[in-house]
This record gives sequence, structure tokens and C-alpha cells, in this order.
Amino acid sequence: MAMLVRGAGAVVAAVGVSSSSGGKQVQSGSSGVLACRASSFCQGVSGRLSCAGFQTLERRAGGPLRVVNVATPVKEQGSSTENVASKENARPVFPFTAIVGQEEMKMCLILNVIDPKIGGVMIMGDRGTGKSTTVRALVDLLPEIKVVAGDPFNSSPEDPELMSEDVRKRVQAKEKLSVTTSRINMVDLPLGATEDRVCGTIDIEKALTEGVKAFEPGLLAKANRGILYVDEVNLLDDHLVDVLLDSAASGWNTVEREGISISHPARFILIGSGNPEEGELRPQLLDRFGMHAQVGTVKDPELRVKIVEERGMFDANPKSFRVNYEGSQLELRDQIDNARALLPNVKVPHDLRVKISQVCSELDVDGLRGDIVSNRAAKALAAFRGRDEVTPEDIGSVMPNCLRHRLRKDPLESIDSGTLVVDKFNEVFGYSA
Repeated sequence: MAMLVRGAGAVVAAVGVSSSSGGKQVQSGSSGVLACRASSFCQGVSGRLSCAGFQTLERRAGGPLRVVNVATPVKEQGSSTENVASKENARPVFPFTAIVGQEEMKMCLILNVIDPKIGGVMIMGDRGTGKSTTVRALVDLLPEIKVVAGDPFNSSPEDPELMSEDVRKRVQAKEKLSVTTSRINMVDLPLGATEDRVCGTIDIEKALTEGVKAFEPGLLAKANRGILYVDEVNLLDDHLVDVLLDSAASGWNTVEREGISISHPARFILIGSGNPEEGELRPQLLDRFGMHAQVGTVKDPELRVKIVEERGMFDANPKSFRVNYEGSQLELRDQIDNARALLPNVKVPHDLRVKISQVCSELDVDGLRGDIVSNRAAKALAAFRGRDEVTPEDIGSVMPNCLRHRLRKDPLESIDSGTLVVDKFNEVFGYSA
């Protein structure tokens, strides 16, 4: 049985081969006649393959599968020009600073960019309130990070916890790493994604062409050290929720399938959005989000008119609309960069840390994740405001977002709006309601 493979799409044509006195005779396989001539070989997904480089795997009767010939890709002229053109023609993104209102959601997103260890944001609200638009607008504000060149997992050249196994072995062997800078990735996780696409799977093309077991990274590998965004997260299939829970808990993705066992770092900022009317989120996954933002429909007529007008101008001419906000976008990006640099020096006084834990304890918050996230979010907010010490005002601004989704509640009730947290904060910190 000979198998013909083409391109990265791993399209396989199987034909029966039998011997005769006059030579080899091509017969139709079980699924029909699929033989093709080398001269009519089409262009594959990853580029045009030379006809002389026909990929053929042949299995002798009773013998092992072996590689007869290996295809080599032929580089197309002008591919670099096409890449530049594709970037210029990429889908324009609505500027983050042009978004009217929704300050709570924007603050939560910015704080997670400043300190990714906060653990992400869950955004719940009415349909048509700009949840997805705001999250995707965050792309323009993401800072650059150092990555190992050519590594599919965006491995850090300095932090062993953020290195893949291959990079770690190279570091231990004292090999010099090629380092480059890359903007933080934002990866969309579609609701219809398969588990193989999310976790990664065996590379069929290499298995067929080279006879080796190789790992093809999935979305979790691409999202490492970046942002994983799930729109309508409350509609995500349970088996994908289990995958996210496992990776979010350990920071690593482990794949065990088809004789392959591989682990790679999967530390990402998990951002989800959804409409509570369409279903609640599993408590286990909800607790993995560091912060929770509630979004409501704008009621002020003047603001509604402004939103409609700006959206109309953006749809009419996205490039010129984005130019109008370049200054404010650059200013906000610089403010975020400065906050990230200042963050390691920000301190939380001991008495304020005690009061944070007292609020969590008296609200019967399960576990200590609420305490940890509240401290980190308050430090990030202080850094964003240009200070190196957290104040009670910083804590009061972020605590409802850090705790409201962690409170025990009646199964028939929706997530608390934050009033219980605010009341308890005022009581413990000595503020009058």
C-alpha cells in the first residue's frame, strides 16, 4: 500500500499497488481511485511542493512502514511582501481609548495587563454592551516580552518556569539562545474548537512523511505568556472547560495520546465574556478568574448618541478613525509600561493586608485566592496611578471585582452586584456608608 501525502494539510491519497510481470499496476483503493500524477500535484497549505519532492510512504508486504522520498517545500518569491501586505490589510481594531463608559471593565483589563498573575477577568453583562469589542481592543496596548526565537511555546529565555522542556535542556547544556521580542499574544478560543486543537495533538504530516512521532502545539501553547479569550464562555463545552481548569490550575498543559507524552508551560491570562441570561458558569471555572466585571447598558441618552456616532465613523473609515486616537493610545500604553516597571516596588502595608483578609474571612470566602488577588490587584492599581504604596482607596476600588464571584450564594440568585463586599469593606476599614 502506498500513500501519497501533500502539504501541511496532510491530504492522503491511498492507492493499491500490485506486482505484475510487466511492472506495477495502479488500482483503485477502497474509497475510490485516488491516484494522481506528480505533474498535476497541487499547491499545499504551507506552500508549493516540488514535483521531484513527492512525499511517498510505502509499506512492503509484511514489512514496516518506511519513508521512500521526502518532499521539500519550494519557497515562493515575494512571500515576505505578501506577509507585509497581510498585516497592512488586517482587520482593524476599535481603539481602546475610544470606548465610551464601561470603566469597571476597562480597569479590570488594564490591571491584568500590568500584573498577569492576577488571573484574568470574567466579564458578564447584557448583549450589545461592547464586551468583545473592548477585549479585542486591548491588543493595541499589550507590551512586548522577550521570547526564545523559533520556540512554539513563547518560552522565556530567563524564567525556568516559563520554559519548554526543549529550551530548558538547551539552557542546562549551556547553549546560547537566540532571543527576540514579541508582543503578547491574544488567542481566541472558539466555542466549536476540538480538544485536539486546544491541547495539541500528534503531527500527522511528520508521522506520515518522516515516520516519527511529533507534537503539533495547540491553542494553549500559542497562548502561553499571553491572553486566552473565550467569548460566550458560559456556553463552552464541559470537556473544554475541564482542559482550561487543568491548565489554569497548574500552569502546564500535559498531552498523553498516540504514544506521545509531552508537557509545556501554559500560563495565560484567561478572559471570558458572556450573558448571564444564557446560562451560569461552573463554579470551578468561575473561581479561576481573578476578577469579575459586570457590564450594564448605558442609560444616558447623550452617551448612547456618542457611542452610535463613533461606531458609525469607525465603520465608515477605520484607518482615519484610529489615527485620531493614536495620541491617547500611545499615552495609555506608556502608562501601562511604567506601571509594569514600578510594580515590583509597590508595597502593601501590613495593617491593610490584615484588613483585606478580615473582609474575606467575614464574607465567608472559600480558600485564600480572594486574599491573594485583592492584594495583587490593589498593587497593580497603585502602580497604574504612579504610587509605590497601596492606600485603602486602591483596595476599595478593586475589592468588589475580586470577591463578588467568590461569595456563597443561593442557587437561585445571580452573582452579587458587589454591595455586600462594599458594605463589609466600609465596616472593616472604618468608612461611613
